[in-house]
Order: sequence, then C-alpha cells, then structure tokens
Amino acid sequence: MLHKAVSHLKSLQPVTRLRPRSLAAMAAAKPTIKVDVVSDVVCPWCYVGKRRLEKAMQQFEGKAQFDVHWLPFQLNPAAGPEAINKLQYYNDKFGPARTAQIIPNMQQTFASEGLQYSIGGETGNTRRAHRLMSWAAKEHGLAKQDALAEQLFEGYHCKEQYVNGPEFLLSAAEAAGLPRDAAAAALEESGPGEALVQQELGTYAGVTGVPHFVVNGRHHVGGAQSPEVLAELFQELLQQQPAAA
Repeated sequence: MLHKAVSHLKSLQPVTRLRPRSLAAMAAAKPTIKVDVVSDVVCPWCYVGKRRLEKAMQQFEGKAQFDVHWLPFQLNPAAGPEAINKLQYYNDKFGPARTAQIIPNMQQTFASEGLQYSIGGETGNTRRAHRLMSWAAKEHGLAKQDALAEQLFEGYHCKEQYVNGPEFLLSAAEAAGLPRDAAAAALEESGPGEALVQQELGTYAGVTGVPHFVVNGRHHVGGAQSPEVLAELFQELLQQQPAAA
C-alpha cells in the first residue's frame, strides 16, 4: 500500500505557485484613461475645471488610472513682458459694469470648489509659465506637471502672484518637487521649454476656448463641465475597455 501511495504522488503534476509580485501586478492592472487638458494659467475657469476633473476621477478610484497632460493655450498671446494690474486689465477688456458682475460670480464659483478667488495682483504674458509646464511633463512626468499646474493656478488666482514673474514660477516649480536650476533654464526663450510649447500649441489647433478636455485622443469636452459630465464619459469608456488581465 505504501509503495502504491508513493507511486501515485510521483504521478501528480507539481502545483505552479504564483509569485507575490505577479499577484500584485494583477491587482494593480487597471485600464488607463488619457486626458489632455488645453488651458492657460490666467484662466480662472481652467482652475475650476481642474477641480471638477479631479472630482470626476476620484469616482473611479480602484477602477481606472488617469494620465492627465496639460497643454498650452494663450488667451492673450500679444501681452507684453510687463506686469499689468489684473483688475485694470479686466476693466479695460470687459468694461467696469461687466467686470463688476464677473468678480462675485468667480468668487462664488471658486468657493463652491473650496477655493478663494482674488482679483488682486498683476497679470501678464503666460509664455514662461507654459515653457515650465511643458518642460516639467517632458523631463519629470505628468504627475509632476500636474503638481506644478496646481501651484501656478493657486498662486495666480488665489494668492495674487504675478504669472510672468520668474521668482514666482521658480518657487512654484520647487513646491512641485522640480529642480530649481533646470526650471530656470526652461523659462528662457532659448531653453528646452520653448520648442516644446511651439510643438504642443499645434496639438489641438482648432481649440478656441479653454479649458478644453480631450479624452483618449478623440472625445472633446469644452468648458469647465461638472464632474458628472466627465464621469459619465469615463464610465462609457470603461464599459468599452475591459480591465487588463
């Protein structure tokens, strides 16, 4: 009997054990949704759009991962290098009566997103900021670029920082975990950021207003839409794209 039992055991196929690493990889495998965001730092609705996008993505925690790439757009590409009083700029562009309506509306909208809007401070050309953003994504990845976008939006719209000021831009880069010296080089017209901006400005050349979201390269969503609108699109895409094995 003992001999037969041993023979039987020898005939059994060995059990293949999954490595812990393989199990972790399987658990972590999630479909990826790519979101390109065309925006300008001085656009208050772009910051609102960022918050609403984040709320939509949070609804898919554990179900999908998101690659968010910020792309440049200049609302006022002809702006000179000098600083301009932000309130005065709004009055000149929209007129005092319209500006008087815009400000409380933006304050209320920002407050609904947990933000504090300020019309104080100075505005100006955003080319340097875009150079920094494009360089951050290229050299340090989308997560770092997103962290930089947060610093720039908050600094300009909530803390009255000058969008074209080198010190503000470099402080924002440092706060986002980017190396200051390399960031300083990226700000310059002769630096690595300018060529990237020129290339990226043509990515969605037909876009005329921001924020503008392009999901998975083909689904366009204009404006700072509600989290529900974005989440509905994400859900539709997930139903079409089964999770990776």
